[in-house]
Amino acid sequence: MSGRLCWLACAAACLCACATVGPDYRVPERAAFKAARANGALQGGTAHGVDIGPVPDDWWRLYDDARLDRLVQQALAANTDIRAASANLRRAVALLHEVESENLPQGGADASVSRAQLSAQSFLQTVKPPVFNLGDFGFGVSYLVDFFGKLARADEAALASAEASEATLDMVRVSVAAQTVRAYVQGCAATHELAVATQQLAVRERTLDATRRLVAAGRAQPPDVARERARTEALRAALPAFAAERAAAHHRLALLLGKPPSELAPDDVDCHTEPELHAPLPVGDGAALLRRRPDIRQAERELAAATARIGVATADLYPSIRIGASAGLTGVLSDLGSGPTARWSLGPMLSWSLPTNGVRHRIHGHEAAADAALARFDGAVLRALQETETALSAYTRALERQESLHAAREQAGEAARQQVRLQQAGRIPYLDRLDAEQALADAEAALAVAEAQVSYRQVDLFLALGGGWQAAPKAPAEPLERPAHNDEKSD
Repeated sequence: MSGRLCWLACAAACLCACATVGPDYRVPERAAFKAARANGALQGGTAHGVDIGPVPDDWWRLYDDARLDRLVQQALAANTDIRAASANLRRAVALLHEVESENLPQGGADASVSRAQLSAQSFLQTVKPPVFNLGDFGFGVSYLVDFFGKLARADEAALASAEASEATLDMVRVSVAAQTVRAYVQGCAATHELAVATQQLAVRERTLDATRRLVAAGRAQPPDVARERARTEALRAALPAFAAERAAAHHRLALLLGKPPSELAPDDVDCHTEPELHAPLPVGDGAALLRRRPDIRQAERELAAATARIGVATADLYPSIRIGASAGLTGVLSDLGSGPTARWSLGPMLSWSLPTNGVRHRIHGHEAAADAALARFDGAVLRALQETETALSAYTRALERQESLHAAREQAGEAARQQVRLQQAGRIPYLDRLDAEQALADAEAALAVAEAQVSYRQVDLFLALGGGWQAAPKAPAEPLERPAHNDEKSD
């Protein structure tokens, strides 16, 4: 009795000494994500045309364009890339539940019937036994005791991987929303530029006609007609390019909506000017940016998964203990079910692979993988800051260019009005008036290009800011919840 108590005491001491092996995850203090400057104000956050207000989840609604809102919602619901990412998330969740099931008792049953000639030598006999009809039926159950936290670390890794897949889905949503807005803007800009180019062509054709009349009257030379005709045809040649760009934008929009181009109704994309923001563009600060960008969240979750896998590998240094029980019937088929054919067993099973089989090298490999994941995490943070600052700078410079060209267009308009009055008063020739109108049309064309660039830079900036996934329809996947035994710690 005393020996049994001593054995139980030793076993209890061993169990108390056991713990979840491997490093407990937390965002490293040296990570770029925790740097004070990365979490501070954006350098371009105080520039003209932006403010430090929070970025709205559905940023495209800032354009106050009902057609654009409808297109983005359709894209978020039907885009094929989002559907694929949603399926990948469901697969990751299924793998998570598969890993979690390892924490439950494992059971099975088997049955077999055979007609067999048994070996006499296996029973240390010299006379061959008769041929028997044999039967075997049994079931068993076992449970892996997670003394060293291998299953807990595997759960951590699977959960972090599933959360990384969720972040990947959010990244696709951000991209699809931005691409949809950009395709819509490109269609609007192409329509706008086509209209302006048509006005330019009309002025150039009037100039060509006036030049022909002057030549006929002997007041100009034939080369003047050739020069004006060349300019006119050069402008005419630009019109098909604008029409092709508009068609390409519509086709791209149909792809984003998950439709054939023929299913996209003309009314869905009918716009003549680019959508405009009626207030400074909100950009927030660095801390909000790092929390919002899905690629940063994905990289952080991949780091958590890589850290947990170190614990999974480390647990292989220690014994694996499984408690099991089985029962069944084995014997001659005609006697199956009688007392002599019954069997059962109960007890623990211990297996231990010695560390000489490469376990330590596998641990070192997972440690290196965690270091690489940390480097990618830092890279995602730095890339997010770089992309945002670059997009901010490009947007503010595009705004400045637009404002300058707007002033130039106003001056060209004033000059054209004055030339009309002078020509009507007979103080200047008709060609001078047409030159002023041509300068105004050229200024309109340059301003149209600048307005399109402002719209493109706005979309680029919103994309860099990483908003849009929060307001998107959620994928039809089960919610990600941490297992009750998960010891993961995250800052």
